[in-house]
Amino acid sequence: MPFPEPPIVPISPWGNTKPGLGDRIFRRLSEGSGVLIVILIVAIGAFLLVRSIPALARNRENFLTYAGNWITTDTSAMHFGILDLLQVTVLVSLFALVLAMPVALGVAIFLTQYASRRISWVLAYAVDLLAAVPSIIYGVWGLHVLAPQLRPIATWLNHNLGWYFLFATGDASVPGDGTVFTAGIVLAVMILPIIAAVTREVFVQAPHDQIEAALALGATRWEVVKTVVLPFGRSGYISGAMLGLGRALGETVALLIILHGAQEAFGWSLFDAGSTFATKIAGAAWEFTNQYKAGAYIAAGLVLYLLTFVVNATARAAVVGPGIAKGEQ
Repeated sequence: MPFPEPPIVPISPWGNTKPGLGDRIFRRLSEGSGVLIVILIVAIGAFLLVRSIPALARNRENFLTYAGNWITTDTSAMHFGILDLLQVTVLVSLFALVLAMPVALGVAIFLTQYASRRISWVLAYAVDLLAAVPSIIYGVWGLHVLAPQLRPIATWLNHNLGWYFLFATGDASVPGDGTVFTAGIVLAVMILPIIAAVTREVFVQAPHDQIEAALALGATRWEVVKTVVLPFGRSGYISGAMLGLGRALGETVALLIILHGAQEAFGWSLFDAGSTFATKIAGAAWEFTNQYKAGAYIAAGLVLYLLTFVVNATARAAVVGPGIAKGEQ
C-alpha cells in the first residue's frame, strides 16, 4: 500500500501567534498602496480614452496611418494622425539607446571592477549628476553648443554613407540643426546616467566568492568580468536600458528646443526633422481651450501611454526569459 500523503499544514510567518496591531496596519497600508497604484494607472488610461473619443469621432483621416499635417481648426472635420509622431519617437529613442548602452556598460564595468574605491566614488557621483541637469539646459546646450560641433560629422556621414537610409538626405538641412541626429545624441547623454546607475548597482552585487575563485584559478580581470559579472548582471543591464528608453520616449523640453517641425512625411533618416508625441503635445498646448482640439492631442497621448506598457512588457520578458530558461536547464 502506498504511504498516505501528509496533510498540508499552512505555514504562517507569525507561527501560532496573531500578528500585532502595528504589523496588521503596515500590511493593510502596503496592500492599499499596491491597489492605489493600479487604480491610478487605470484611471489615467480611462481619462485619456474618454477625452479622445469625441475628437476621434470627428477625424476625417485614419488616426493610425495618417502622416500629413494636423488640421484641427475646423472641429467638425479634423485631420490628424500619429504615424509620423510614432516613427520620430521610436527612431530618436532607439538611436539614443544605441549610443548610450555601450557607454553606460563601460562606465559600470570600470567603476565596479577596475577603478579604486576613491576614484569610483568620485566618478560615480559625477555620472549621477548628469541626471540632475534640467531638460531645458540640455536642450539649449544641444542646440547652441553641441549642434555646431556635429555639423562636420553629419556632413561626412551624409556624403559617404548617404546610400543607407539612416544617413540619407532628409527633409532638414544636413549641416543645420533640428534633426533627429542632434536630438538623439543629446537624448543619449540624458539617459546615460540612468542606465549606468542601475547597471553599476547590479554589478556591485556580483558574487564575490565566484570572483575570487576565478582570480585564484588565474583568470584575468577581463575574464572575470566576462564569465562572472556580465552573466550575473545581464538582467539588471537590460532593466536599466528599458528605464532609459522609457525616459527617452517621454522626453519633452529638450527635444522641443532641438527638433524642428517638418512639412513632409518622415523618411527614417537621422537628418530628418519632425515631432515626437511629447513635443507635439507640448507645442500645441495653446489649443487646449477647445475639447475637440485638445482631444486630438490627448489621443496622441493615449498612444504614448500604451507605448510605455509595450516597453515595460518587453523589458519584463527580456529580464524573466533568460532566468526561466536557465532554471529549466
